[in-house]
Amino acid sequence: MATLFTKIIEGEIPGRFVWSDETCVAFLTIEPLTDGHTMVVPRAEIEQWTDADEQTWTHLQRVAGTIGRAQQAEWEAPRVGMLLEGFLVPHLHIHTWPAFSPDDFDPHAPMRDVTDERFDESAERLRSRLRADGHGDHVPGPGPLPA
Repeated sequence: MATLFTKIIEGEIPGRFVWSDETCVAFLTIEPLTDGHTMVVPRAEIEQWTDADEQTWTHLQRVAGTIGRAQQAEWEAPRVGMLLEGFLVPHLHIHTWPAFSPDDFDPHAPMRDVTDERFDESAERLRSRLRADGHGDHVPGPGPLPA
C-alpha cells in the first residue's frame, strides 16, 4: 500500500514541491515550524533512514543541505534545523527549516493556521532562491510534478 508521501509524489494528494530529481523530491510540510519548512523524501518507499542504501542516504543529505542553505539565505536565519523522525508516516523524510531561536526546534509546536497564500509564498520564495543558487534543473514549477 502506498504511503502518504508516495500519494503526494504521484499527485494523488497536492503538494508544494520545491525540488525534484530521479532519487527524491522536496515539498513544504503542512505543519511547519517556520516559513519554508520542507521535507526531503526519497521517491522509493524506504521506511526509515537505516534502511536506505548509502548512495540514496548520501543524496538525500546533499539535497537537504542544498535546501537548508537556500532557506538560511532566503529567510536570513541564523540556523537551519534538521530532523529525522518518521513515526507518523513510515516513509523516510528529512525535515529542514529556517530557525531563529531555540523555540523553532520544538517539533511539537508547529505554526498554527497558516494560510494557503502563505504556504504558496514560502514555496515560491524557496524555489526562486534555489534557482538563483544554480539549481534550476531540479526546481519544479508550482502545482503537481510532471508525469
